[in-house]
Amino acid sequence: MSTHTGPAVPLQVAWDEAMLAYDFGLQHPMNPERLHLTARLLGDSGLLDLDGVRVVAPSVASDEDLATVHSEDYIRAVRDLSWNPDRSDAAHGIGTEDNPAFSGMHEASARLAGGSLDAADALMSGRAVRAVNFGGGMHHAARSRASGFCIYNDAAASIQRLLDRGAQRVLYVDVDAHHGDGTESIFWDDPRVLTISLHETGMSLFPGTGFANEIGGPGAEGSAVNVALPTTAGDAALLRAFHAVVPQLAGAFAPDVVVSQHGCDSHREDPLTNLRVSIDAQHILMLAVRDLADRLCGGRWIATGGGGYALASVVPRSWTLLVAVAAGAPMGPATPVPAAWRDYVLERHGVDAPPLMGDGADTWWRSWEIGYDPDDELDRTVMATRKAVFPLHGLDPWFD
Repeated sequence: MSTHTGPAVPLQVAWDEAMLAYDFGLQHPMNPERLHLTARLLGDSGLLDLDGVRVVAPSVASDEDLATVHSEDYIRAVRDLSWNPDRSDAAHGIGTEDNPAFSGMHEASARLAGGSLDAADALMSGRAVRAVNFGGGMHHAARSRASGFCIYNDAAASIQRLLDRGAQRVLYVDVDAHHGDGTESIFWDDPRVLTISLHETGMSLFPGTGFANEIGGPGAEGSAVNVALPTTAGDAALLRAFHAVVPQLAGAFAPDVVVSQHGCDSHREDPLTNLRVSIDAQHILMLAVRDLADRLCGGRWIATGGGGYALASVVPRSWTLLVAVAAGAPMGPATPVPAAWRDYVLERHGVDAPPLMGDGADTWWRSWEIGYDPDDELDRTVMATRKAVFPLHGLDPWFD
C-alpha cells in the first residue's frame, strides 16, 4: 500500500541506518529497533517517496555545535566513556542503569543531535518549511548531565541553532509522558524560548519534576510552562489540557518557529508509564502543533520523536503518522497498516501488528470553554498552570 501523493511540502526527514548505533544494549528499553521499524513502515507506506519530502542522512554534530547547549567538560566525559565504556561517571550521569556507557556513544549521540541541527539549518535557509527527526527528542539531557536515556539534547541544540541563525522566539512543545526537564533547564533563563511540557505528574513518574510552579528563572518568568497530568489520564484529559493551555500561550508568545517533541510513551500499552492515551489522540496533537506553526510562523516546524517503548505495536505507527502530518499526506488513524510491514513484524518479532494506523479510539473531549470544574483533578492542575503563567503573558487564567 502507498499513500496518494499530496501537494508538495518542503519537508526534511532525518534518517540513516547509522542512527541505530544509539544502542544501550539488549536489555535496555531504548531499543534502536523502534527506529528501524519506524523507518521500514515509512518506506512501506510510501511517505518517503512523496513530492517535496527529502530524506537526509544526519550529520554528526561537532563539539562546537554541542557546546552551544552542553558544557565542554560534559562533552569530554562522553567522549572519554565512549572509548572506555567499562567505566562510569556518576557526576555526569553516565555509566548508570538508565544511561550505560557504550562504545561509540559520543558519535551515535552526536548523530542524533546532528539530525535536529540539520533541520534547523534547513528551515532557516529556506530549504525546508518542516522537518522531522523521529530519532531525536532526547529531552532529559541537561547542560552537564545525561539523564533518562538521553546523552545529548538534540531538541535544545536545534532551538539554540534557530536563535543563532536569526529566530527571535522559539516555541517548544513537549507531549512525551515524561517532563521535558532537560530542555526546560537549558533555557530556564532565556525569555526567547517558551517551553511547554504536558506530562504524567512527577508524583508518579520520572523525573519527578514539572509542576505548575516551575515557571522559569529571574527575568524569564513565564518562559517555562508545565501541566502535570493525573497519573492515568487518557485521551479526553490530555486533549482538554492541551487546548486549554497551548494555543493561548502560543498566540501570545508569537514564535518564529515551533519545535516539538512527540514521545509516544503516553500510550496505554507503553511499559514504562501510566497514561492511557491512544495513537488517535497523539495524532490529534500532531495536527494541532502543525496548525499552530501554520497559523503563527509560516509553517516553520521541527518535530522530534522521544520516548516510546512499545517498540513494535505503538512507536512505528505513531511516528509514521507524525511524518504524514508534516508531509500533509492523506494518512490518518483509519488508514490500514501495510500488509508487508505487518508480515515483517510477525516474522521478526512473532507478534501480530495492529491492522490500522490508529487504535479506533473515541477521542471526544470537553473544551475548556465549557467551564472549569474545581472537583475534577485534571481541571485543577490545568487551572494551576493557567494561574501560574497566563498573567505573565497578558492572559486571563479564567477567561482566555
